[in-house]
Amino acid sequence: MAERATIVLHSGDMDKVYSALIIGNGALAMGMDVSIYFTFWGLQRLEKGGLEKGPLSKMHMLGLGKWMIKRRMKQANVASLERLFRDYRELGGKVIACEMTMEIMGVRKKDLREDLIDEYGAVGSYVKEARDASITLFI
Repeated sequence: MAERATIVLHSGDMDKVYSALIIGNGALAMGMDVSIYFTFWGLQRLEKGGLEKGPLSKMHMLGLGKWMIKRRMKQANVASLERLFRDYRELGGKVIACEMTMEIMGVRKKDLREDLIDEYGAVGSYVKEARDASITLFI
């Protein structure tokens, strides 16, 4: 049985979504099983058209900071969130969408990109994944 990493993505901030996917891809590339539990504002990134919409967590400056960071990332050949997500899925990464958050925030399954989601679940789904995890992160 492979080692397991679990990530709770609570934030929808662009840099934090990048962090979750970069760490997830790295762990998958090292042979680990990985799951990301998208909850609260992190879940909003799974909405249709929502992946790139999150602000920066610091120095957003009405969008100017995000524009500058994206420009620098492009110069450094950093993959887009869409590409990182595609890589994550191709490497076998699992995505769990929080059903409680969906209910609280009025998000319907039809609002989400189902091509990115493996499972809709409550906290028990996350705990089942995290129970034997070697690494657990909250982002």
